Amino acid sequence: MGYSEVYKSWQDDPEAFWMDQANAIDWVKPPSRALNADNAPLYEWFTDAQVNACYNAVDRHVENGRADQTAIIYDSPITGKKGTTSFAELQTQTASLAGALRDQGIVSGDRVIIYMPMVPEALVAMLACARIGAVHSVVFGGFAANELAVRIDDATPKAIIAASCGVEPGRVVAYKPLLDGAIDLATHKPHFTVILQRNEGPCDLIAGRDHDWHDVQDGVTPADCVPVSGDHPAYILYTSGTTGAPKGVVRPTAGHLVALQWTMKSIYNVDPGDVFWAASDVGWVVGHSYICYGPLITGNTTVVFEGKPVGTPDAGTFWRVIEEHNVRSFFTAPTAFRAIKREDPKGKLIKNYDISCLRALYLAGERADPDTIEWAQKIMGVPVYDHWWQTETGYTIAGNPAGIEALPVKIGSPTVAMPGYDVQILDDGGHQMPAGELGAIAIKLPLPPGTLPTLWNAEERFKKSYLNTFPGYYETGDAGMIDEDGYLYIMARTDDVINVAGHRLSTGAMEEVLAGHPDVAECAVIGVGDTLKGQLPLGLVCTNNGTQKSDADIEAECIKLVREKIGPVAAFKLVTVVNRLPKTRSGKILRGTMVNIADSKPYKMPATIDDPVILDEIKAALVPMGYAKE
Repeated sequence: MGYSEVYKSWQDDPEAFWMDQANAIDWVKPPSRALNADNAPLYEWFTDAQVNACYNAVDRHVENGRADQTAIIYDSPITGKKGTTSFAELQTQTASLAGALRDQGIVSGDRVIIYMPMVPEALVAMLACARIGAVHSVVFGGFAANELAVRIDDATPKAIIAASCGVEPGRVVAYKPLLDGAIDLATHKPHFTVILQRNEGPCDLIAGRDHDWHDVQDGVTPADCVPVSGDHPAYILYTSGTTGAPKGVVRPTAGHLVALQWTMKSIYNVDPGDVFWAASDVGWVVGHSYICYGPLITGNTTVVFEGKPVGTPDAGTFWRVIEEHNVRSFFTAPTAFRAIKREDPKGKLIKNYDISCLRALYLAGERADPDTIEWAQKIMGVPVYDHWWQTETGYTIAGNPAGIEALPVKIGSPTVAMPGYDVQILDDGGHQMPAGELGAIAIKLPLPPGTLPTLWNAEERFKKSYLNTFPGYYETGDAGMIDEDGYLYIMARTDDVINVAGHRLSTGAMEEVLAGHPDVAECAVIGVGDTLKGQLPLGLVCTNNGTQKSDADIEAECIKLVREKIGPVAAFKLVTVVNRLPKTRSGKILRGTMVNIADSKPYKMPATIDDPVILDEIKAALVPMGYAKE
């Protein structure tokens, strides 16, 4: 069947479609039905089933002939360490740590926070929790003590599993002082911690509370997999919290397993035994879905990469990893490729490697501008697929289903909606917009299996955040359009659609134009306040290494480009060259924060910001333009 037949089979009978996909999972007690609509609009899936996520990700492969296959490849260009873990070794390690957690009093339903860098033990910790039914909540390693404390108070974990440190290019980040500070700040106190000591930065342990990773496992009886109900939370993942209190996205176990298993072949086109690499972090949703669970559930080898796209040691590190580890399918953020393109605009370094094993590149996390996609296609010689999803959904809303049928790529579009998602474009009143017109992107309820059923201990906030604006729909918070062929275009966050003298304009469309300038490596367009027109677009651009032109010339050319491509209606006349843009550690540009700086409004320092000093640089760049006044 091609894509349209598969999508129609879901539309015609969603229940049968998802029950069929459920056959790929090993159940303790199979579901008798897929959808549970008893508490609509709070829908759930496979609620009467019993299952274990760790069994599906590890044990079943050991039992079915994959015991000696590599499950995890560890590659750390920062420390110079590499290693592999087979499925049999992974089973031994997860059963041992799970036994230690059990012996310390952790039972099914207890929460465990994991605060670790990109090391294989982070995956072992996640799977060990899943093995005994504990609900893990991974917090990005190195998060500030206050942000970790907020999550401790919300999740109320019985235990915290952490590493002594993380390593960044040129520096070691000590985690233990941050962890100790967070526990001091938090009202809720965990019963105990488990600390993985790393040679790069060992730490002191507090007697009676802190346990060494190896010592706590000494002599324990390995834990068996504990069955949990289909709706049991596999994990809680807090959204970045750049605005207000972080939201704890809940991931239900059974739907998570079924959906991820389906995506590995249908979207990423990998078969059991293939090497799959998602260059992300376990602290983000991509790390949960496509470093840990998705590949392992399907019997793939997953890559745990502790490095950066540039600087570890150079802009060729991705090509080395692909060649060395025989990566078939590669997933990363557009930001990573913009960084590589900025360092190596002509793609010279890729000539040193043979990446013929690679079938495709997948991009998500930020809007993939056409220039970056075209550059990647040209130097890599493989299809480049943009796809769109959210922390809340856990996997692709719209993408190119290459494992079913590789659809024609329209650069600028993540292609089409996946089965399970009825994506519509709505106006402010909730009415469907005609093809080609900009509006709010919403998804008709129910959402498919594996998506969030609620927020942790915050049902009313869940309804207010996602369900109340458009009754019967999930509000994505993104704005865009669908063309005549059903291709979706994500133009901006809803907040980034600006109103210039009564015209609704997409900042994303302007960014696409700016990114097409040969000297622009990456850019952002924000809407700043204007007494006459309400808002005006302001562009911030970073230039490629080796650019010969002056900043003033590039700024003038950028203004001319936008006026030519979008027209005078954009009123685009504000642009400045900056050295770098403020981003979260996952690569999202902090547009909202820059808007507040420009408009001289108070803003909260985002917890996930990569380097706070950048905000001062942005402010300094905006002051001569008449913005960011004291």
